Amino acid sequence: MTTLLYILVGIIGLIVLLALIAPKSYHVFRSAEISRPQPEVFEYLKSLKKMDEWSPWAKKDPNMEKKFTGTDGEVGAISYWNGNKDVGEGEQEITKIVDGERIESELRFLKPWKSTSDCYIDVADAGDGKTRVTWGFAGKNKFPMSIFGLFVSMDKMVGKDFEEGLVNLKTVMEK
Repeated sequence: MTTLLYILVGIIGLIVLLALIAPKSYHVFRSAEISRPQPEVFEYLKSLKKMDEWSPWAKKDPNMEKKFTGTDGEVGAISYWNGNKDVGEGEQEITKIVDGERIESELRFLKPWKSTSDCYIDVADAGDGKTRVTWGFAGKNKFPMSIFGLFVSMDKMVGKDFEEGLVNLKTVMEK
């Protein structure tokens, strides 16, 4: 009985220790330079519907169910998706637009697990008719999922998708 108690206390202690040292938040972003003027790139990026033209997740499930509500490119517009295991189910809502500079959204994932993240796209003049685009997202790691952050890097999991998306965006915009 004493041995079982020690094992139980040890397991609980380990979980508490892991929870204390686990990362409490994440922030993943990537940047690319597009050979198009800033106003043109910004107007294109405001559209949730046009995002399917360059999003890496649209390619992972071209048959996913999509619904749009609100006025595309304006605060309050929502893009809903429900797809295969690679894309899951969720929605993205435009929450703030700083004209010509930044688009902020809230990503609400419903499947495979519920979570909420803040997403953004920053657009800056890079000179010579080029635009610097930074695409990223950030969020909080809640217990017990935070413990997985010790073993799985969100940057490694999603960073490649952001890189692919920006390459796709560059290709579409520079046609």
